[in-house]
Amino acid sequence: MNDKEPVRRRFLKQGAALAGLAMGAVGSAGAQAPESAAPAGSPADRRFYGARSPFEKSLRTPTHTPFQDSIGIITPSSLHFVNNHGYNPPDIDPQQHRLLIHGMVDRPLVFTVEELKRMPSLSRVHFVECAGNTAEGRDADSIQESHGFMSCSEWSGVSLSVLLAEAGVQQGASWIVAEGADAPRHSKSIPLDKATEDVFVAYGQNGEAVRPENGYPLRLIVPGWEGINHVKWLRRIKVVDEPYMARMESTMYVTLWPKLQGKGRWFNFEMGPKSVITRPSAPLKLPGPGFYEISGLAWSGGGLIRRVEVSTDGGRTWKDARLDEPLHRIAHSRFRFPWSWNGEETVLMSRSTDERGQVQPALADISKMWGVEPQFFKTTKTRVNHWNAIHPWRVARDGSVHNAVFS
Repeated sequence: MNDKEPVRRRFLKQGAALAGLAMGAVGSAGAQAPESAAPAGSPADRRFYGARSPFEKSLRTPTHTPFQDSIGIITPSSLHFVNNHGYNPPDIDPQQHRLLIHGMVDRPLVFTVEELKRMPSLSRVHFVECAGNTAEGRDADSIQESHGFMSCSEWSGVSLSVLLAEAGVQQGASWIVAEGADAPRHSKSIPLDKATEDVFVAYGQNGEAVRPENGYPLRLIVPGWEGINHVKWLRRIKVVDEPYMARMESTMYVTLWPKLQGKGRWFNFEMGPKSVITRPSAPLKLPGPGFYEISGLAWSGGGLIRRVEVSTDGGRTWKDARLDEPLHRIAHSRFRFPWSWNGEETVLMSRSTDERGQVQPALADISKMWGVEPQFFKTTKTRVNHWNAIHPWRVARDGSVHNAVFS
C-alpha cells in the first residue's frame, strides 16, 4: 500500500510506546469529547438523528435482543445483544485509538482508524451469537430470554488477511491473539487459517459506526464462530505459534460433557445449524382461530441455509417453509409458512438444514451426543454451550404461547 512507509516510520519512532502497548498498557482508549464540543443536532435531538415512534416499545432486557418483534433479518444496532462480561464499554476517542499488529511478523505495524478506512473495504451480513445462546434460556418464558443472545448486522471494514499481508506473517506462525481495550483486556486465540480466510476488522455496523456497546471504534468479526471470538474495542493482534489459553478460553468456554468422563473440549468454534419461530412465540398471544403466517429465523456457522421445515403438529409431520431472498452465508435467513389455526392446542416447531447438509438436531440427538437423558438439561448446573436443539412452542387453546422444550 502506498501509505505504509509513513506508518512504519511512525512505528519505529514510537517503539517505546508500543512496547508498553504490547504489554497491556492503556494507550488506545481516550476520553470522550467534552459535552460543550458536541455538534448541534446531537443524537439527543430527534430532528437530526432519527428516533423511532414513541408507540414502539421494543427494548433489550438489557442484554437480549427482542426477537418477538423482529422484522426481516437485520437487527437494529440499538437492539443488538450485549455481552460484556460485567464490564462497561470503554470510552474511546477514535482519533486516539490505534490497532497494533505484531509478534511473528516481518514489519510490526500500527494503524489509525482513518488509515483502516482508506484501505480496500468490504461489507457483509453476518450473525454474531454467544456460545450460550438458547442454552442458558432453554426453559425461559420468552423468546427474548431463550434466543436473545444473538443478532445479525451488516458489518463493514477491512479484511484481516490484507493487514496481515502488509505486516508479513513469518514461517511457523499458526495462531493470532486478538486483544480488546476493555478493562479486563479480553483476549482470544484464533487459528491463523481462519484469520486469513474470512475474518475482518469492522468499523461499521448497519450503515454507521459500530455502537459503543458492540466494540466502537473497531471490533473483530469472525464469521460463524462463537461470539467470544469477535473481540470488541480491538487494540492489538499478535501473531503467534500456539494458542495463548487466555482467561475466557481456558475457563468459561470449556465444555465438560458427562460423556467425556471428566475431560473438557477447550476449543469449540463454529455455531451449528439453528432455527426458531419468532411469530408466534412466547410470550405472544393469538387473538383467536384463523389464518396466521408462521415466521422465523434460521442460521448456521457452516454457511448458507438451504432448507427450513415447519411442523404444526408437534413434529409428526413436516413441510417446507419459504425462504426470503437474498440469502447470505453465515447470516440470519427469514422463513415463512402459512398456517390456519383451528383453536385446538398444538405445538409449533422448525428445523434448518445448511449447505453442508447439517440438520438441526432434536433434543434426543443432543442428549445422545452428551450421553445423558433429556431431563438432564432441565436441572443441570453444567455449562451447556452450542445448544442448537429444535425449539418447540406450545399454543394453548386460549392462544397463549409457551416454551415447550421440556413438556
